[in-house]
Amino acid sequence: MKFTLTVQDKNGQILASREGTDACLMEYAAEYNEGDTLVLGCSEPNTYAILQLDDAMGEAFVYLTTDTLVYTIPFNEKRVSYSPRAFILDRHVLSVRKATEAEIKMHKNLAYNPYDQHGDPGCFPHAHANVETRGESVFAARNAIDGCCCNEGHGAWPYESWGINMQDDAEITLEFGRTVEIDSMVLVTRADFPHDNYWQEVTFTFSDGSTLVQPLEKSVAPHDIALPEKKQVSWIKLGNLIKDPTDPSPFPALIQWKVYGVEK
Repeated sequence: MKFTLTVQDKNGQILASREGTDACLMEYAAEYNEGDTLVLGCSEPNTYAILQLDDAMGEAFVYLTTDTLVYTIPFNEKRVSYSPRAFILDRHVLSVRKATEAEIKMHKNLAYNPYDQHGDPGCFPHAHANVETRGESVFAARNAIDGCCCNEGHGAWPYESWGINMQDDAEITLEFGRTVEIDSMVLVTRADFPHDNYWQEVTFTFSDGSTLVQPLEKSVAPHDIALPEKKQVSWIKLGNLIKDPTDPSPFPALIQWKVYGVEK
C-alpha cells in the first residue's frame, strides 16, 4: 500500500511531499500560511490507518474510505477550537501508517478523531449536526470527538463543544464509515454552571433502527452508558435533547461523545 503526504498552498502549488510503502513520515520545516492544505494519498481506500497531521495533536486510529483526503489548516476564527500549539511555528511532523492487526482488533473508543472536519472528508469517525451555534468553530460538531474533555468552561480550547444554538430540535450524528460492534458510550456534557443548563434526557437512534432513551444528571462527571446488549451499527444519532425546564440558562452543550467497541 502506498501513502503520500503533501503540503500545498492556496493555489495548489506543492510545497513538500513524501511517499512511503505502508507508512509515510514527513517533516515540514516552514510556517503554514492561510489557505495551505495537507493532502493524504492512499492507494487502497477502505483502509485502517494511524494518522497524525500535527505532532501537537498526536495519532488517531481512522478509517479511510477515499484515496485522497484534503485537510485545510485552520486559521483565524477556525483556530480557536484547537490547541494553541497545533499547526504553529516552522517545524511540523506528519505521519500515516497502516494500522496493525492488534490495533484493528483491540477494544477502543471508536468515536475519536481529532482530524475530523466539515463536509464528507472520507476519514472516519465523522461527526455532523443540523445546527452549530452561530456557525462558530468552538461550537462545531467535530469538537465532540476531538478527545478534549475539559467541561467546566465554554468557548475557546480546551472548552470547545458542540453547541445547539438554543434549538430544541438539535441533533448530532456520528458516522463510523463501516459497521462496528459497540457495547458502551460516555457523554461528557458541558458543566460551566451557572452559565450552562443540562439535559435531563437524551435519545440515541442507531442505524439498526433501535433507540435508547437515556436519563442524565446535572454533573461535572462523565455519564457512563452501558448498552443493554451489543449493537452492530454504522452510525448513531443523538437527539430529542430535553433540558431542565426549571433552569434559567438556555445553554446545554456536549463536550465529548465516546463510543466503545470493536471492529465487526
